[in-house]
Amino acid sequence: MYDLIIIGAGPAGLTAALYAGRARLKTLVLEKAGIGGRILMSESIENFPGFPEGISTSDLIKRMEEQVRKLDIKIELEEALELDGKSVKTQAKTYAAESIIIATGARPRKLGIPGEDRLVGKGVSYCATCDGPLYKEKNVMVVGGGDAVAEEALYLARFAKRVNIIHRRNDLRASAILQERLKENKKIYFTLSSVVTEIIGSRKVESIKIKDVNTFHEQIIACDGVFIYIGYEPDTAFVKNKLKLDEKGFIITDQNLATCEEGIFACGDCRKKSLYQVITACGDGAMASDSAYKYIMSKGK
Repeated sequence: MYDLIIIGAGPAGLTAALYAGRARLKTLVLEKAGIGGRILMSESIENFPGFPEGISTSDLIKRMEEQVRKLDIKIELEEALELDGKSVKTQAKTYAAESIIIATGARPRKLGIPGEDRLVGKGVSYCATCDGPLYKEKNVMVVGGGDAVAEEALYLARFAKRVNIIHRRNDLRASAILQERLKENKKIYFTLSSVVTEIIGSRKVESIKIKDVNTFHEQIIACDGVFIYIGYEPDTAFVKNKLKLDEKGFIITDQNLATCEEGIFACGDCRKKSLYQVITACGDGAMASDSAYKYIMSKGK
């Protein structure tokens, strides 16, 4: 029996573990893949406080992990398959705790085209806020058509020489005011009724191949980066029918990051919120850990 089980070892889960360890809670962290999570899709991060020159994402995660391990927090590389009350079932065994924090994150939806996976972190990105400043005076493509894409493109235009929005329909789905801002920006261009069929490059992105959905005409366009923003998929399938989720599968929490089940909390990119960034994930982790601690203490621990 643990005081606390944290599911997920990205920035949110590691921060929750750090606070739990300092509170002297007997804590177990379960991680199904590798420590770090989605942040490792980018080579570096430039907007994390305390690193004015930026820091590689692998170095940042190593520092977080080192802090946690110094507090004798146990980390097991096992996937949480099912949540049953305050028990977590993995393929190997079942773990129980007084409280649980879910920090499983979310993964960006992918186009599923040649070159995409191979060039992630080498010109393929899913976060303009994370990587935009790396593309000063360069030509970038943004794939998608909703509000988020419009916001990404406007942000990228602050740095890039040229931003080209590619969307499969003949008009965007973004709100009218955002579309007005896009059209007013002289750095932003549009390639509509088109889909990206391949991302080309040896060691980094060099160009993309696009196809007109009406004429089926294909062309190759040179570029330095491709920002794909067609949404995120939270890693919450194992809590479906156990916790309250929104229509996209994100966990709904209150201001203390409590879920609909007593003693179970959620933090980071797996929960419904407005800003998905490393710094907000860390803030979530700290708050969720504090809420879990207070819950455990209220039970007379």
